Amino acid sequence: MGFFDKIKAGLTKTKENIQNSLNGIFATFRKVDEEFLDELLELLLLSDVGFETAESIIDELRNKAKLDKIEDANVLKTVLRDIIAEKMTGGNELNINTSPSVIVVVGVNGVGKTTTIGKLANNLKNEGKKVIIAAADTFRAAAIEQIEIWAQRADIEIVKHQDGSDPAAVVYDAVQAAKARNADVVICDTAGRLHNKKGLMDELSKITRVVSKELPDADKEILLVLDATTGQNAIVQAKDFKEATNITGVVLTKLDGTAKGGVTIAVRDVTGVPIKLIGVGEKIDDLQPFSPTAFASALLDMEDK
Repeated sequence: MGFFDKIKAGLTKTKENIQNSLNGIFATFRKVDEEFLDELLELLLLSDVGFETAESIIDELRNKAKLDKIEDANVLKTVLRDIIAEKMTGGNELNINTSPSVIVVVGVNGVGKTTTIGKLANNLKNEGKKVIIAAADTFRAAAIEQIEIWAQRADIEIVKHQDGSDPAAVVYDAVQAAKARNADVVICDTAGRLHNKKGLMDELSKITRVVSKELPDADKEILLVLDATTGQNAIVQAKDFKEATNITGVVLTKLDGTAKGGVTIAVRDVTGVPIKLIGVGEKIDDLQPFSPTAFASALLDMEDK
């Protein structure tokens, strides 16, 4: 299955949630009036785009339709797709061009953080990169064992300490191992405690200080993992984490398990943080680089341009 087909399949539940109504609206389209736009707004809200983002999409569609005198349903649908894609465009690629680069993965428990790390490590390995995982979630019971299972599955080297160890010390050792063994990427797991706990944020600050001191010129990503099935709560988490730490990108997991995939648009629009990766299935290769146009096309059941 190709890249676009995976995204399309992963958004099946979201499409099913809005598809019949969407097709109906465009099938009976005569002109861009307020009744038509209100129906479209309601559909966007049904897919959890969020009111603020949905309203801005509708406003832009209204203005473009008026400016370009659009009277054709297919042209209008293409304009809608381009507006949605544009809202999510910018900074979507991982910035890991130095050797080594460092990716710190954050997020609350239960969002799929460990799975994301395992899949990401596997993807990077398949691209020919040498990866080391730092098992720096030393707080949650069995966290080290779980990340170790993924590392073994992907045949990736892992650096770990005992439960309760200093997470920054684990990251330090992983960075030293990366230097010694000419690794390309260090992926750091972190504790998934609640985002409003000061201790967690202090811990993340300590980890990033270690990385900056030991690898001052390295490319660094701080990726926030969010569970798409939580809908608007994912936006709340994204806002809170952005306030607390300098996240550089978002990974949205479990898109295949929700009818609310529109939250992807809202997360990007509301926080300004780019979507870097999306999870569209349970298999090890189901973590995909994020393409705004492919996502918007799949959401509206159009062919990718």
